[in-house]
Amino acid sequence: MQTNPIVSEQEWLLARQRLLEKEKQLTRLRDELSAERRGLPWVRITKSCVFDGPDGRETLADLFGGNSQLIVKHFMFGPDWPEGCIGCSFHADHMDGANVHLPQRDVTLLAVSRAPLDRIEAFKQRMGWRFKWVSSFGNDFNYDFHVSFTDEERAKGRIYYNYALQDIDSDELSGISVFFKDDEGQIFHTYSSYARGNEPLLGTYSYLDLVPKGRNETGPGHNLTDWVRLHDRYADNGSVAACHAGPAAAEKEGDCCSGT
Repeated sequence: MQTNPIVSEQEWLLARQRLLEKEKQLTRLRDELSAERRGLPWVRITKSCVFDGPDGRETLADLFGGNSQLIVKHFMFGPDWPEGCIGCSFHADHMDGANVHLPQRDVTLLAVSRAPLDRIEAFKQRMGWRFKWVSSFGNDFNYDFHVSFTDEERAKGRIYYNYALQDIDSDELSGISVFFKDDEGQIFHTYSSYARGNEPLLGTYSYLDLVPKGRNETGPGHNLTDWVRLHDRYADNGSVAACHAGPAAAEKEGDCCSGT
């Protein structure tokens, strides 16, 4: 049902100009925030991790390829899960397009999950993705960056996620981590973001935020769990399957993969 006021073209133009001023303020603030992000101190990575990937066994340094900057998508896909998280898959649908351009700016973008490589490869082929995706099964990478959680951590009733202790019971959550490799081969952790901090990477949301109904997430989760599906299941009827993080995690953090 129409709820917005109907006005003349001139009245609309005045309202639009008022909004434009706020949009410009947000753009300038975003530029300032991005500069502050780039100015964060770095942490040198000294721990060695070996990943299983399509090119064989690779270290973190190998994952950079020919670039000095690396963005890792922490993709929720546990060792015993039959398929990857719906929200992380939604994010992954945006990665191949970006990967056409990112290497031109000295950036490698790929995904890391704890699922074994054969399960990753099968799911990747099913979804039609082309980005590189490696397995951290057998190393501590996911635990070190606080996106995977041990039974002991979960038994305490609270886990450390998004820079705070959270009342979430989950073995996997999502995130983004950024690394830099210098000319001597030293690797530094420069940034990590979790939960709704990763929303700017979801181009679909940017489009939905332009239209009258917006994201229209009016279901029980009030986030992407209300409607997003694996893209090969949109033709199916019925409700969206729960994220493997579990209903409690989906309601609390919305992180399948869009939390608060």
